[in-house]
Amino acid sequence: MNIFNTGLLLLLVTFTWPSLAAPIVLDKIAAIVDNEIIMVSELESRKTAIKAQLTDPARMPSEATLTEQIIERLVVESLQMQMARRAGIRISDGELNEAMNGIAAQNNFTLLEFSQALAKDGISYNTMREQIEKEIMISRVQQGIMQSRIEITDQSINNFLSSELGASITANEYRFAHILVAVPSDADSKTIRKIRKQATDILAEVHAGTDFQTLAMERSAGQNALKGGDLGWRKPAQLPSMFADIAETMKVGEVQGPIQSGSGFHIIKLEESRGAKANGLIDQTKVRHVLIKSTEIRNLEEAKELAMSLRDEILDGREFGEVARLYSDDPGSALNGGDLGWSRAGEFVGAFEETVNASEINNVSKVFETAFGYHFLQVIGRRTEDFSEEFLRNQAENYLRSQMIDEEMETWIREMREDAFVEIRI
Repeated sequence: MNIFNTGLLLLLVTFTWPSLAAPIVLDKIAAIVDNEIIMVSELESRKTAIKAQLTDPARMPSEATLTEQIIERLVVESLQMQMARRAGIRISDGELNEAMNGIAAQNNFTLLEFSQALAKDGISYNTMREQIEKEIMISRVQQGIMQSRIEITDQSINNFLSSELGASITANEYRFAHILVAVPSDADSKTIRKIRKQATDILAEVHAGTDFQTLAMERSAGQNALKGGDLGWRKPAQLPSMFADIAETMKVGEVQGPIQSGSGFHIIKLEESRGAKANGLIDQTKVRHVLIKSTEIRNLEEAKELAMSLRDEILDGREFGEVARLYSDDPGSALNGGDLGWSRAGEFVGAFEETVNASEINNVSKVFETAFGYHFLQVIGRRTEDFSEEFLRNQAENYLRSQMIDEEMETWIREMREDAFVEIRI
């Protein structure tokens, strides 16, 4: 037994002694930042990514300068990441997957093609995924810090909105499609009448259902004809005066014309609009419902049967609110007779939203199923609320904040860097 142990010991010494004599260095510390360390491997990985982006060698800084800049960036990132972890910021796999898909799509890649392109540049997909996660977390930290450091007063918003710049920045924007039926500069009155008739005929085709973009491509003499007449997003000041005068009165999808100018007759269609007027008017619906769930003593089929029975009672004259208070399994609304209050589009799950949109006021819907159980509902009101003033003020506040954020961000990062313990090891 002793001989066996001795032999084993000799074997261990034989095989481990060289490794003790000549240790293999797997990584080194590049910097210490408060409670964390930055490894040389992180530095080299970031170098690889940056070099892959800079395709012009003439723009590449020296190796020493590049190393210095990347180390400083990693130090600042580390400080912000430590702050993010202390604040409990987490990024879900779903959110991260969505971000990766978005980046791939921006580069006209599928996710697999994006991964292959990264590998070609010497960057692993997992490394990129970790970097994107870091960037999202850091962005959350920065948003929170800037929100607390930058104060936009009501008076500064009022001053901005009353200024010429404020009026321009917050002006509504419109996207028109346009058809021009040109009139020669030397046309006589008879020719002009004939061309007006052509424009009127095109307008009639639009009203009859012919696609506007197709007509623009085939019949328009405008410069944007091959784009289906699309004029792009423009503020009123950027529109021809004859369009700007009627833009605010038009509804999305509406067609106007023929409008005569020196160049000919115009037909315009408002494709989209955005801004305080367009986005500030919110359609709202007041809904009440009854939810019946399956339980340990009630299976799905029994839940459905109960929901249908209760709906029949309401149709026979029983008060909706009474049924909701007594039977609904939605504790948030049951005490209010099933009333969900005023809601806007997109607040409910798919099947519920679809039923709300399809329901006439005061009609009791059929029983339908969602992930929560079986419902029936009643729309008891619809209205359009004007939040345009609130939207306008939010626009102004966001603009003023964006003007201050770069300088304030630099100040905050400098202060954070000065207060931190940082030791550069390379």
